[in-house]
Order: sequence, then structure tokens, then C-alpha cells
Amino acid sequence: MARGKSSKGSSTRDHGAARNLKVRVKTARGRKLSSTRWLERQLNDPYVVEAKRRGLRSRAAFKLIEIDDKYGFLVEDAKVVDLGAAPGGWSQIAAERTGADVGKGTVVAVDVTEMEPMPGVQFMCADFLDDETPDRIREILGDARADVVLSDMAAPASGHKRTDHLKIMALCEVALQFAGEVLQPGGAFLAKVLQGGAEHELLDAMKREFETVRHVKPKASRQDSSELYVLATGFRKRSEESV
Repeated sequence: MARGKSSKGSSTRDHGAARNLKVRVKTARGRKLSSTRWLERQLNDPYVVEAKRRGLRSRAAFKLIEIDDKYGFLVEDAKVVDLGAAPGGWSQIAAERTGADVGKGTVVAVDVTEMEPMPGVQFMCADFLDDETPDRIREILGDARADVVLSDMAAPASGHKRTDHLKIMALCEVALQFAGEVLQPGGAFLAKVLQGGAEHELLDAMKREFETVRHVKPKASRQDSSELYVLATGFRKRSEESV
């Protein structure tokens, strides 16, 4: 499969070009200080501003753009499954880069939350942990397996770093198990994790199933965040007994 030449440029230009005009938000009656700070950060985030200007579903789109620019796993005609897809920032970029938005690749977005339709993305409102979900996805893919599984999922923050770390690592573990059920040999898996020291078993599992495993910290991830992404490429097909 050859990379599309036109879609990448439309996704990567000028994401640092948004005007940096500082916006201050007054604390309104009934609004917590933490909410005011979050809103102020959003209004002054150049990625948020640029995502809105370009009609992207979320600032998270820039994270996938950066990672794929470097490692090039979203190729033309690829079949992609996006777990926890809503509101659709990653699915949108995947559709552009695989050509799904012009009828070439295939992007299946899966989430328990409804998502607004977008060109080239087939949305499935479902829990990816349900037993029948992998078969339903393969049916959408034309009884084929996926080339890429994406997961930008994160559990609601509790404010306790250790608890939040364990929750997101658990999500990554089940996403990895799911990827093993739907990926074809040579496929790729990209998922969000958090720094925190409890990921060794997960990384060991990935290294058994993929040829290459690496951590990635895109510039679009906020500097004060412990957020990281793990990219595993070169999936080794599981034996039928283990699937």
C-alpha cells in the first residue's frame, strides 16, 4: 500500500500558526476555580484554536498527525479500527490518510458514546469488550483483519495519580487484547498510556506480540501531562488456539 500524497499535507500544515492572544476567563458565580482554569487553558491552547480553524474534531488529532508523520503506519488503503473514537479526532485523520474519505481505505470507529458522522468513517456504537464486537468489525472490514488499531482512551480522572495511572493501563491492556483479535500479521497498535512505573508487564506482552515497541511523546501532548503513547508495529499472528 502506498501512502497518499495529498491528504498528509492538508493535515499537517500550520499547526503552530495560530495567533497567540492570551485570553483570561473571569471566575463566574457557580463555576469552580479549577473549571475556570481549564477553560482558560483551552481558550489559550494553540492546538485547540487551530483544530477549530481547520474543522478538526479535537486537538488530539495533532497527536496522531505528529506520530504518523514520523512512523508512517497510516498508509493508503489501510483498514483502521479506532477504539473509544468519540468525538472523532483520530478517526478523521485516519480517514484522510488512508483515503477512506474518498473510498479507498476503511476506518471503523467504535465507542459507547454516539458520534457525529464524518466522511469515510463507519461508526459502530458498541463496547469493544463485548464478545461479538470483533466479528462485527471484521464484517465491516469485508471479512478481513485490520492493519492498524488505535486507542486514545482514558478513564475519567480521579485526581489521584496512582489510581488514574492504573485505570489507563488497564484500558491499554484490554485494547491490546482486542488488537490481537482483529489485527493482521504486520499490523500496528497505538495506544495512550501514562508514565508511572507499572507498565512493564504490558510492554513485555507487546514485545512478545510485535516486532518493535516504542514510547512516543508528541509535541501536541501538554508539557505538564504524564501522557505518553506506545506504538507497536509488526504484529506477530497469534495461534488459532490463543485467539
